[in-house]
Amino acid sequence: MYKTVADTAKDISMPEEQVLRYIYEGRIKAVYDGKQFLINSTQFTTYYEQLERIKEEIEIWRNTPIPEDPDVKDED
Repeated sequence: MYKTVADTAKDISMPEEQVLRYIYEGRIKAVYDGKQFLINSTQFTTYYEQLERIKEEIEIWRNTPIPEDPDVKDED
């Protein structure tokens, strides 16, 4: 499914200017139809998968308790 730059920016939570810059840099593939760039939204599948995996890893990290340090003991 092809989307406009504005729709794509909204979907991936990025400013439109940054999406356009990525298109010009070749980081986002797009087709120019004479009036506007159209972006195939399936190219972001990997992006979404990686983003979800990173969110899960951060949540696991936040919920992992800090282990007690064995060297810190009262020696009195």
